[in-house]
Amino acid sequence: MKYKLAIFDFDGTLADTFPFLLSVIDLLADKYHIDRINPSDIEKLRGLHVREMIRLFQIPLWKIPLIGRHVKSLMSMKTDQISLFDGIDAVIKDLNDLGIILVVVSSNSYDNIVKVLGMDTAALFSHYECGSSIYGKSGRFKKVLKKFNVDPSEVIAIGDEIRDIEASHKMKISCGAVSWGYTNIEALIQFKPTHIFNSVAEITGLLAGSQI
Repeated sequence: MKYKLAIFDFDGTLADTFPFLLSVIDLLADKYHIDRINPSDIEKLRGLHVREMIRLFQIPLWKIPLIGRHVKSLMSMKTDQISLFDGIDAVIKDLNDLGIILVVVSSNSYDNIVKVLGMDTAALFSHYECGSSIYGKSGRFKKVLKKFNVDPSEVIAIGDEIRDIEASHKMKISCGAVSWGYTNIEALIQFKPTHIFNSVAEITGLLAGSQI
């Protein structure tokens, strides 16, 4: 199988933004009148789909865009405190050297993503689809496939959430689930990703092998 295009999620896949989210979660809960998260429940929540979390905390749908914009705004002031996962920058460079088209599809903002990636790494991506819905990414994946005129069999989406896998299945593209992100790997496995990555180096290993 030869992958010509790799779609990456950002939060929890390329960048370790989970500590930032935990640092502002109480502020968001208080501002939008949502129950605070008990720290002892965090691991349990990491096994849920985002839709399940919204139902669990009874968050009105009209508040979701407001909360999303607020999170991005808060993050924009603290991007210097957010790092890429170790080795990600090297992986992106290696994949670019292999001639693989690199794309980011994320609900985060373009400005935040580029700041965290750094200009050199950000320049290696051919396209950004930012501000995608927290409910699904299939529409954004479809736009990417059309833009680059690639067959779905030549595309892999790499992410850390259940919605990444769902969108991949819907668009009939391969999906790589990473074990270091927001959603625990046991929950992701239940949704049958094509590949499982337990280290960032495994991404290069798979995609480099697909170029042979």
